[in-house]
Amino acid sequence: MPEPVADDPILSIASPEALVDPHAAYARLRAERPVFFYPRLHSWMFTRHADCVDVLRDTANFAADWRRVGEEMPPRAVNMLTLDPPEHTAVRRPFMAALREQPAAGLDGMVRHHTEALLTRLAGRPSFDFVADLAEPLSLATICGYLGVPEPDGGWLSGVGRVVGAGMDAGLWPERAAPVQQAQRELGTLVDGWLADPPSRGVLGAVVSHVADSGIDPMVLSNTVRGLLFSGYSSGSKLLSLLAIALFHHKAATLDGFRAADPARAIDEVVRYCSPIHAVARACVHDTRVGDTEVKAGQAVTLLLGAANRDPDRFPEPDRMLLDRHPNPHLGFGRGPKSCLGSPFSVVLIRAVLDLLAERYPDTHAVNAPEYHPNLTLRSPARFETALR
Repeated sequence: MPEPVADDPILSIASPEALVDPHAAYARLRAERPVFFYPRLHSWMFTRHADCVDVLRDTANFAADWRRVGEEMPPRAVNMLTLDPPEHTAVRRPFMAALREQPAAGLDGMVRHHTEALLTRLAGRPSFDFVADLAEPLSLATICGYLGVPEPDGGWLSGVGRVVGAGMDAGLWPERAAPVQQAQRELGTLVDGWLADPPSRGVLGAVVSHVADSGIDPMVLSNTVRGLLFSGYSSGSKLLSLLAIALFHHKAATLDGFRAADPARAIDEVVRYCSPIHAVARACVHDTRVGDTEVKAGQAVTLLLGAANRDPDRFPEPDRMLLDRHPNPHLGFGRGPKSCLGSPFSVVLIRAVLDLLAERYPDTHAVNAPEYHPNLTLRSPARFETALR
C-alpha cells in the first residue's frame, strides 16, 4: 500500500491525522481545488454538493454500469446499484414492493428488542468497544431479522466486511482487489443458500415471491441481496459507530438534544454529519459539462460525498451537528434513482439506539480516542472504547 503523500490531494487523506478527521482536508479541496483530474485514478474529482447532485441525477450521461463505456465487470459485481435505468428500475421494483410490505411496528419492535438485549449485557462491563461489541452485532442481528434469515457467524462476517470495505479503495491500492473477489464469493455462497430455501417471512421471502417469473437474472438477484446484507451490516455499523464518536468523543451533540429534537430532522442530520460513504464513482457516457468542467465520454468521475455533505454553499455551519437543520438535502443515502434501499432500516436503527441510550444510559461517555482503518471510500472506525452510565 502506498504511504500517504503530503502533496497528493487524495492519498494525504489516508494520513493518520486526516483519518481522525478528513473534513479539514475536504474543506481545503473545496476551497482550493473543487474540481480536479486525479491521474492515479484516471478520474475527475468533484467536491461540491451541486456538482455531485448533477452527476447523480444524470443517469443518461453518467453510468453506474461501467459496461456502458466498454468496461468488463465480473458477474459477481453486477447488482441493482451497478445497473442504470431501465434495468435498474426492473430490479429495484420487487425490492421496493417487499420493503413496503414489512410492518413498521414489527421492524421497530425487533430492532428495539435486540438493542435492549445488547445494552443490558454491556452495562455490566466497566467499558466496551462500541464497534465490535455493539454496532456490529446489533447491525448483524437486525439486518438478518429484517431479511428473515439466520445470522451467519459474526466473526466471519466482520472479517469479510473489513476486506470488502478496504477493497473499495482498490483503485488506490491494487493489492486490495483480489481479496474482495474471494469475499464476494463467500457472501454469494451464503446468499445463494438463502435463495435456494427462502424464508417465509421478512424482506427476502417477500422479494422471492415478487421476482417469480420476472426475468431478473438470478445472479443479479443474489448480488443485490448480498448488497442489502452488506449495507445493513457494514454501513449500518459504521454509521452507528461514527455517530457514537460524534456524540461521546467530539461532543457534537447530546443525547438530551436528540430527545428534544424532531426525530426526522435529527436523523437526517446524523446521516449528513456521520455518513460513512465518502465517495462514489460514475463513468461518463457522452461528452458532458458539469458546472464549468467538460467531462469527456469514457472518463471516470469520482464524487467526494464526504466533502459534498459539508459544503458551506449548501449547508450553513456545515461542521456543526444542528439537529433541527432544515432543509437538509444530504447525500448520505444517495440521490435520484439510486437512493439507498435500506434507508428506512437505518433510520429505525439509529432511533432505537439513541432512544435507549438517552432513556437508560444518559451519561455514556468515551474512554479512549477512536481508531480507524485506513479506508477512504468507506470511512471505517476500527475501535472506540466506551462506557455506559
